[in-house]
Amino acid sequence: MATDTASFPDRLTSYAHGGGCACKIPPGALENVVSGLVGAPVQDPAAQLIVGLDDGDDAAAVRISGGVAVISTADFFTPVVDDPYDWGRIAAANALSDVYAMGGTPIVAINLLCWPMDVLPYEMAGEVLRGAQDVAGAAGCHVAGGHSVDDPEPKYGMAVTGTADPDRLLRNDAGRAGVPLSLTKPLGIGVLNSRHKNTGAVSAEAVETMTRLNDVASRQALAAGVECATDVTGFGLLGHLYKMARASGVSAVIDSAAVPYLEGARQALADGFVSGGTRRNLDWVRPHLDAGVSEDELLLLADAQTSGGLLVAGEIPGAPVIGELVPADDAAITIR
Repeated sequence: MATDTASFPDRLTSYAHGGGCACKIPPGALENVVSGLVGAPVQDPAAQLIVGLDDGDDAAAVRISGGVAVISTADFFTPVVDDPYDWGRIAAANALSDVYAMGGTPIVAINLLCWPMDVLPYEMAGEVLRGAQDVAGAAGCHVAGGHSVDDPEPKYGMAVTGTADPDRLLRNDAGRAGVPLSLTKPLGIGVLNSRHKNTGAVSAEAVETMTRLNDVASRQALAAGVECATDVTGFGLLGHLYKMARASGVSAVIDSAAVPYLEGARQALADGFVSGGTRRNLDWVRPHLDAGVSEDELLLLADAQTSGGLLVAGEIPGAPVIGELVPADDAAITIR
């Protein structure tokens, strides 16, 4: 149940310079930062690394004894909504999503909390943690401790550990030409969150979408024999699709008319509620596009999502097909 925010001071989002996954470091800059870390030697490794930094997949995966892959990820961000309980729910669903995007099952999570302790009440932090624990509990994932620091800007998220079959991982480098692309949640979360931060207008549909787990979609993908997937978060549909196509050595075609959007997303765009993260996403991927659509359409396709759906190289029940993977071409992504 959501919190009565009237009992807390001001609006939670007013304490953050941005909101949710739109606060990510730009993808191009981030790749430059970690480029020197790829393939770093490890002395006497205790487990075999299956998925690491190479292609910027959703989580790391190592193979341990007993035919099990351990999946490890961490995700945290600034407030995306004013209700602290809902923020905790959203942040937890978003962190758990990285495990689902790899085809895994989350088993334990720890809290990552940055809090302006002389500015915001601890009771509000407690509501954030309660929301996260409720979502993790519904996912069958234990929450066991964590770490907190005093920070002028509130931030919250989780480090999550999961397990999977090492031979049935969903990877972003396993796409094949001729396979359809499906999207399991509508886009538009970013512009609606920007509208919320600037005006206080709440989109109940956006909150429901962000708090909905990707567990069912992950299981459906595995049942359908899918090998390639990723979740759509801060780099937008275009950014995550570009990473998938590049890692898989293919190109992609998107049917823009088939892409679903949340109610009010187009109006929020028209009203100017576009985050800097969304614009940076588009700037990064634009050189790799063959786009036959308007600039507004490109901004929506690059919209920085928070706790978005899975982008699946394959078909699963209930998810619209929005395009396909094709043989590698001059453009990584063609938009029609």
